[in-house]
Amino acid sequence: MAAILALGIATLDIICSLAAFPPEDAKLRALGRRMVRGGNAANTAVVLSQLGHQCRWAGALARDAEADLVLADFARYGINDGDCCWHEQGATPTSYVWQSQATASRTIVHHRQLAEFSHENFLALDLHGLDWLHFEGRHCEETGKMLATARQHAPGLPLSLEVEKYRPGIEGLFCDPDVTIFSRDYAAYFSLASAPELLAMLALKYGERDRVCTWGEQGAWSRDKDGQLSHAAAVVPPRLVDTLGAGDTFNAGLIDALLAGNTLADACRSACALASRKCAYEGLGFLAEATHAGG
Repeated sequence: MAAILALGIATLDIICSLAAFPPEDAKLRALGRRMVRGGNAANTAVVLSQLGHQCRWAGALARDAEADLVLADFARYGINDGDCCWHEQGATPTSYVWQSQATASRTIVHHRQLAEFSHENFLALDLHGLDWLHFEGRHCEETGKMLATARQHAPGLPLSLEVEKYRPGIEGLFCDPDVTIFSRDYAAYFSLASAPELLAMLALKYGERDRVCTWGEQGAWSRDKDGQLSHAAAVVPPRLVDTLGAGDTFNAGLIDALLAGNTLADACRSACALASRKCAYEGLGFLAEATHAGG
């Protein structure tokens, strides 16, 4: 069991299930609605906890009813939320999610009215005893300071960074992490048609490091610090139920496999398989559900 700190946002997700996505200006009835805790780093911590790790989450919340739901879900999965930065002003971030039953895809509209977790907040964290520190690539100037501080004060601590989309200044974060995970959306910002193209561009600009790029139904590509390119094929789930959180699950699977001593290429294969398992379940409690069911 490893001690892991995941740093990023936690949200209230309001999810409406639809038979299919509506055209613009249409009216239709939702098939169902649920409210759950979301947020990339928070999701990754929840999956890692189910994989047997001791997880902490650091981020910002407002003192409101939405935060109560977030904390209740953390407690359910044994996530330590003692590093939370509380704000009296603003509101806990909320994501409005439309899920299509026809395609199992989702569209997300995010609303944020809350100060971000800052470098000053990070300085108050105890990094002693950690085996892994995972960041979301957001609030780039402050995150860059956090990465540099982690390198200075805990030089042997493995660092990972998720880059979900392009943000101004995000390239300033690429040199400190041991592993950086990029999305297809980030590649699309540069009009790149494949993950190998993105990984080659990054190696040329920033040198060779362990990097991964996920590509949906095509799986994921990795390029390690020696320049070795590998492909991990996507695993088709037995049933496609819910893709929300699949990327965060991939991140958890990658971290778990790397902590176990796997190569980057093998870790990508394990992560793809874990993300596939998640897509066959609604929500992120799929590992706990499978255990209770005897699977």
